[in-house]
Amino acid sequence: MVRAIGIHDSVAALFPPTVLAERLTDIDATTRVVGTDEVDDVDALVTFEYDEAFLDAGLDWIHSVQAGIDRFPLDKLEARGISLTNSTGTHGDSVGETVAGMMLSFARRLHQYRSQQERTKWAWAEWDAPFTLSGCSLCVVGLGTLGRGIAARADALGMHVTGVKRTPTPVDHVETVHPSSELHEAISDAKFVALAVPLTDETEGLIGAEELAAMRDDAVLVNVARGAVVDQPALVDALQTDSLAGAALDVFETEPLPEPSPLWEMDEVIVTPHAAAATRDYPDRMAALVRENVRRIDAGERLANHVV
Repeated sequence: MVRAIGIHDSVAALFPPTVLAERLTDIDATTRVVGTDEVDDVDALVTFEYDEAFLDAGLDWIHSVQAGIDRFPLDKLEARGISLTNSTGTHGDSVGETVAGMMLSFARRLHQYRSQQERTKWAWAEWDAPFTLSGCSLCVVGLGTLGRGIAARADALGMHVTGVKRTPTPVDHVETVHPSSELHEAISDAKFVALAVPLTDETEGLIGAEELAAMRDDAVLVNVARGAVVDQPALVDALQTDSLAGAALDVFETEPLPEPSPLWEMDEVIVTPHAAAATRDYPDRMAALVRENVRRIDAGERLANHVV
């Protein structure tokens, strides 16, 4: 039975933690916002960050408000008997719409016009720069919740969608699914390549100089996965040498993106602050997951989105 749930103050990176606490007033467990030095007063914790102090706090369950769990030491948590759940399955629509918006920005030159607005410059793009997404090709690398959300929206826009998946089983809205071994072939003919894989040992550095060279020179890379999935220096080099037409990046090797990074100054790069999943409904979605898992714990059932 869950007696006390702490909402770690790091959740403020996404939304006010008090909002989530308010959404959970209908459960039997007490719920309150806590700092790291207060986690030993609760038996369950909802958090954005990980701290080593969590291991010795007597926690039974930790819930990550993100889908990614690369910051959590799974072996240590398992050894301490601490269950970990994540928020996978809750971001497909928000991330899918973000990627659609990024692709539309490149197609309709919206990022260019927004930059011109800041300089009070009234000018069309070059006549052959704008295009429509209908009939355009997209390869989605990673076809989990995020990838499927991207594919569904791209399909609705009339794009030709292919994808890469470890097990190449059919996926709705995707015309062809390639196995991971055919990554180069899959990305070689796509105008847009969208990365939506989790960060694992297998996906770290997945897109490096060779993969970037395999892409079309008019292609645009979209990364809503994790920064470490891409070799960032290799990406900068590809952009600076015009062997890649552009990039829309929500995640980076170092976050926040350091001020000296050349990515800030590139006209054909869209930088967003790891915000692809952001939505005002975020607290409600987290509350629904936490509420369901409190019910499951009380009923002796397996946790939803159980990681370890």
